Amino acid sequence: MRYAAVVKADAYGHGLQQAAARLMHAGADLFAVANLAEAAALREIGPGWPILLLSPLLPEEDQYLVEYDLIATVSTSDEVRRFDAVGRAAGRHVNVHLKIDTGMGRAGVWHEHAEKLCAEILTSPNIKLAGVFTHFASPDEDPVFTAEQRRRFLKALACSPKLDLSQLFIHADNSAGLDTLEAAGPFNAVRIGLLQFGIVPRPGVGLLAHVRTEPVFSFKTRVGIVKRLPAGTGISYGSTHRLRRDSTIAVLTAGYGDGIPRAVSNRAHVLVHGVRCPVLGRVTMDQTIIDITDIPAPEKVASGDECVIVGRQQGAEITIAEFSQKADTIPWETLCSVTKRVPRIYRTALGV
Repeated sequence: MRYAAVVKADAYGHGLQQAAARLMHAGADLFAVANLAEAAALREIGPGWPILLLSPLLPEEDQYLVEYDLIATVSTSDEVRRFDAVGRAAGRHVNVHLKIDTGMGRAGVWHEHAEKLCAEILTSPNIKLAGVFTHFASPDEDPVFTAEQRRRFLKALACSPKLDLSQLFIHADNSAGLDTLEAAGPFNAVRIGLLQFGIVPRPGVGLLAHVRTEPVFSFKTRVGIVKRLPAGTGISYGSTHRLRRDSTIAVLTAGYGDGIPRAVSNRAHVLVHGVRCPVLGRVTMDQTIIDITDIPAPEKVASGDECVIVGRQQGAEITIAEFSQKADTIPWETLCSVTKRVPRIYRTALGV
């Protein structure tokens, strides 16, 4: 089974250069990105690795397929004609993966029309078919429909008898879809994004419930100031929270401008001195207010103390799944929402 490492969106917010370099050393067979800018950045990191563009190219970007030695995703006859012209002008083949829409309703040729488009690719002299894939719409929520998508995909492959599947990348399963991965059949690759960073898409459910993973991501800030406020004080914009008791609060040096979404206002908890502390009032652009009254000896909390938004501290943990649920979103979006003004610190088993 071959490993396609999905590193789009700055490697899911982890940092493309650092994540891709480590994955190259780990032996990834192919890298998948969303767009040309990501592909160009990745090519600078590692010449020679196959890079698949998952999203459609704009016509003015076609020429860079050859310049950066990229693999394009094909969904339409128009793309076949364009990419064939690029290959002809360059005097070399353009590698492509055919994407088959089996029910996602996004990119890809509709599965009932896949045979025709596949024939167009195979008869285009300047295009080389290197792979075929599909994308599951609800692998973590609807196994019945996922099975139907897999059936449609296999049927579409069978309708193209000229394909030598043993020579192609055949992939459908991503991190959330591994529960339904079929060992039999033509599948010889998986596309892994979230899981390669130690985050299970559905914690405690299915096959991966028995796999121990270690998230490489944590999100931390620091205490700016600590102060006492009387009962009845309104907190933050709109006074959406009023203190029910005399309280000790801490003002954190991060807000939605850093990736703490406003949706966690009055809902999420963070860790200070290993204790879960609730977020009070609305998260603001640069600051977030928390209640530290219940920390043993809150008077010992000081400016500069670490605050964990996602991660572990002194045996306690805020998981990315919990934090994302409080934000009414998913871990993928949480990771991608941490902004560039947040410093990234990379650690290895030997330290920083």
